[in-house]
Amino acid sequence: MAAQDAVISDGPLTQEAFYRLVACAAPQDQPCAKPFYHWQSREITVGIVQRDKPFLGGKIKRAEAAVVRALQHLNAVDMGVSLRQTADDPDIAIHLLDVARSETINLGPDHLLHGLRMANAITALDVEGSRIIGASIALSRTMTIRQYESVMLEEITQALGLLTDIENPYYQSRSIFSQNADNSLKTLGEQDKLALIRHYPPH
Repeated sequence: MAAQDAVISDGPLTQEAFYRLVACAAPQDQPCAKPFYHWQSREITVGIVQRDKPFLGGKIKRAEAAVVRALQHLNAVDMGVSLRQTADDPDIAIHLLDVARSETINLGPDHLLHGLRMANAITALDVEGSRIIGASIALSRTMTIRQYESVMLEEITQALGLLTDIENPYYQSRSIFSQNADNSLKTLGEQDKLALIRHYPPH
């Protein structure tokens, strides 16, 4: 299950409409286009598991720092899951790939990301029914270093089950899910945080 394309909307959305858009790809005032997906575990591990040659040196340091920052932002949200960084078989596995934007990812037929068309980054979930049992994120070699922090935060957030982007100019500077953004937003918007709390209510 790969992250969905964006759903078009216009102007500010109610929190209910915002949540349904990012969580189940529902256009405003319309039914869900896909199921809701949740992790069952209350602690989810995240880590970089593959570092292809183009990322060696300064790029890998920036990518690792972007993971740290993303987890800081997400763990500051009062939701019912926490994230922990590990390189040891993480639940959310991050691959820094020698694959350009628009190229096809080739990691072997059993891999979650295999056969997907690369964007700046892409997220895929391994699901059983509505339960997420694993996730993989790929970053492309053509992404610029200045985009790492924003993109890493968006992709890890999507790996929590909020898979759909918002195509709506209003959210360009207000949501990490904005399809219109230039990847300069490096924090979660207020509605992003509320959507995470709705998806994973505190204990």
